[in-house]
Amino acid sequence: MTSLSAAIDGTLGRLPPHMRAVVLMLISTLCFTLMHTVIRYAATEGEMHPFEVAFFRNAFGLLAVLPFALRGRAAAFRTRRLKLHALRGTMQVFAMLMFFYALSITPLAKISAVSFTAPLFATLGAIIFLGERIRARRIFALVLGFTGAMVIVRPGLIELDLGAMLVMTSSSIWACAILIIKSLSRTESSLTITTYQNIFLIPFTLVAALFFWTWPSWQMLGLFAVMGMFGSIAHVAMAEALKLAETTAVLPYDFVRLIWASGIGFVVFGEIPEIWTWAGGGLIFASTTYIAFREARLKRLQSSR
Repeated sequence: MTSLSAAIDGTLGRLPPHMRAVVLMLISTLCFTLMHTVIRYAATEGEMHPFEVAFFRNAFGLLAVLPFALRGRAAAFRTRRLKLHALRGTMQVFAMLMFFYALSITPLAKISAVSFTAPLFATLGAIIFLGERIRARRIFALVLGFTGAMVIVRPGLIELDLGAMLVMTSSSIWACAILIIKSLSRTESSLTITTYQNIFLIPFTLVAALFFWTWPSWQMLGLFAVMGMFGSIAHVAMAEALKLAETTAVLPYDFVRLIWASGIGFVVFGEIPEIWTWAGGGLIFASTTYIAFREARLKRLQSSR
């Protein structure tokens, strides 16, 4: 095996591509949730600033993939799209810092539910900036999705939830990163995409972390190493899933993140998700799934003409 993605393919190689993509997406959702759990624990129980946690997540994330990236004469570092990698890294640092800070003050399940708004922001951005046509069904789906977000936040009925607002802002930036990842995956390996993500995020997050720096204990460093491993596996698995199958085929399984987050949040932090979190998360997820299936159907109709 010459890379982490190749190792994953070797493990799941006997499965059909569609099933392999589904399994990879489920692995990605679990690893993302486990990473978020470590972040929340480090920021609350370990009293580490979220910006410092973000730096160590990227540093250990790079260490986790480096042995694979250096194989085959460092093939993972070869790219002709360095500027696009840099753009993605510059955008994602803001999304990551907001998201990590939100994790330190907001329950895991609510974080997962609100983060489902990323595809909605991606659709909205395509309409506003790319001039994509908007039809009544897509308008309805967008309204439904953002209504779900309002159900979770409930402005005017409860005190403004800073964590939820940070996650929504982060999701709007992450939506652009998703489009860049999809574009990069056409020519770059999953390992290359993940490696350059860490390379560009390390210096940016280090600058932010220096303002709040405290030296972590050996126990925290061990947790950060685990966090970096989970993060790298999650990104590689997601990128590989998107490469193996259409977004519409794997997107429905992203809802499992809310289930993971609810269970782990209850066991580790004693958090019990509100009914509003499930209701709003369900509305958001239903709308994003409908948009994805609708767009895929329109593309098939256009290509058949």
